Amino acid sequence: MSEKGPENEPAETTEVTTDDRVGEGIKDSASDADRVPEASRWHVALREITTGNALVAVLSVLLAMFFGSLMILFTDEDVRYGLSYFFARPSDTFYYAWEAISGAYVSLWRGAVFNDLGGTFTQQIKPITETLKFAAPLTLAGLGIGLTFRAGLFNIGGRGQMLLGGAAAAFVAVKLDLPMIVHLPLAILVGALVAALWGGIAGVLKALTGAHEVIVTIMLNYVGYYLVFYALTRESLLQAPGSANPKSAPMPESAILPDLLGPQFNLHAGFLLAVLATFLVWWILNRSSLGYRFRAVGENPAAAKAAGINVGVAYVSAFMISGALVGLAGVNQVLGSVTDGATSGLDAAIGFDAITVALLGRSRPFGILAAGILFGAFKSGGFFMQASEGIPVDIVLVVQSLIVLFLAAPPLVKAIFRLPTKEA
Repeated sequence: MSEKGPENEPAETTEVTTDDRVGEGIKDSASDADRVPEASRWHVALREITTGNALVAVLSVLLAMFFGSLMILFTDEDVRYGLSYFFARPSDTFYYAWEAISGAYVSLWRGAVFNDLGGTFTQQIKPITETLKFAAPLTLAGLGIGLTFRAGLFNIGGRGQMLLGGAAAAFVAVKLDLPMIVHLPLAILVGALVAALWGGIAGVLKALTGAHEVIVTIMLNYVGYYLVFYALTRESLLQAPGSANPKSAPMPESAILPDLLGPQFNLHAGFLLAVLATFLVWWILNRSSLGYRFRAVGENPAAAKAAGINVGVAYVSAFMISGALVGLAGVNQVLGSVTDGATSGLDAAIGFDAITVALLGRSRPFGILAAGILFGAFKSGGFFMQASEGIPVDIVLVVQSLIVLFLAAPPLVKAIFRLPTKEA
């Protein structure tokens, strides 16, 4: 039988016909193709918004504030009184509930952003300056924690790194007598360097022995605390001369971060330091080869190693930079916010709050800055809310904890708000 039989001819004819139809179809649908990209762009954008991490973070805050409102209701005496005769006059209960919730959040706004009841313009805008003051160390420490997250690491040692950084800066401040142009930068640099070396310990142990960084950094918190406490009980190190308390001498004027808006406000240059650090970390993560290595190791250490990246060096570098940033938060406290002397409580739990800030900011530098300002508003407004409305400031802490809870469970948030998943 010949290889070129009649049965092979339809196949050849089919190929030609199919190609022709495809070509004609492309020509006929040219106008439709012009419209598809535009529609798909909006569809992709909507899908990214509804399934992205940013929306989950915002909704987590809203959910936390909703449950915070419920706690405000349960702790309000008027609401409980209205509930005692709810079925006789339910409108009273709703009125008391509205007064309690609106009063709480209005006072939170007045204490954190703008106090319209202030007698002068200075008094009216002072709340926002207090928010930015609280936001500075939270942002600095959050940037450090977030950077390790991007490298696939978990830095729980913020407290120890803050203590060592702040104590080192205080030592330079009180032991040296230099002009401000040298004294202040030197104190900041030494504080960041000491904290970087302290953070690097966890990186070295991780790289050489495979020790889990969570355990190592937690234990280093205790070591750092007792080292600083020891230094504060020795006059040769940090203790103020003639004092029996574990506290250093007040910081000299030449080593204090200058005020940004004058002595009538507590906002100092530490906030500018936090903003500059935000841009620096953004550049490191998104524009430098070092940041690329961090992100590659964070995504898949084995693949990064196969690609020629030294994973151990990346771990050590990430922890050192992280330690320096968290140490700057301690420097901010000692040389800016609390200048009357360093103590073993200078970290003020910021090292742990920074974990929440980094999570809320999704480990993105500018997201962390925004989250730091938000938590600074919670701190500043919480005290005002307690003073003006009698609402326990602990409710603000509960709201912060709930934010962490919802951030840790994105599927729960998406289920509550019926958001689509990426798989869908």
